[in-house]
Amino acid sequence: QVQLVESGGGLVQAGDSLRLSCAASGRTFSTYIMGWFRQAPGKEREFTAHITRSGGMTRYADSVKGRFVISRDNAKNMVYLQMNSLEPEDTAVYYCAATSVLSTNPENYGSWGQGTQVTVSS
Repeated sequence: QVQLVESGGGLVQAGDSLRLSCAASGRTFSTYIMGWFRQAPGKEREFTAHITRSGGMTRYADSVKGRFVISRDNAKNMVYLQMNSLEPEDTAVYYCAATSVLSTNPENYGSWGQGTQVTVSS
């Protein structure tokens, strides 16, 4: 298991950018595939992006493709989500998660952070 702590959320206007950070504890961070998920009020948690162990491959939900960029720094035990051209529909709690299986299903992620709120006003 790896412990995860997200930061960087906040209140922004439509069209603005925001970068979320996720700090991981432990010396095995580089062995995990890392993902970002989000959950809007009254909705299920949904896949947003994930990145492979080396950072060589990424995948995005269609709703954020071309606007969000996931990256990681294994030397710093960090994973990031750069969010550009934010829309009110992006309003949600964003969670960082770790898995050993390349998947978009949140049930396959065994470690989760506490989440960080992102609110986009129109």
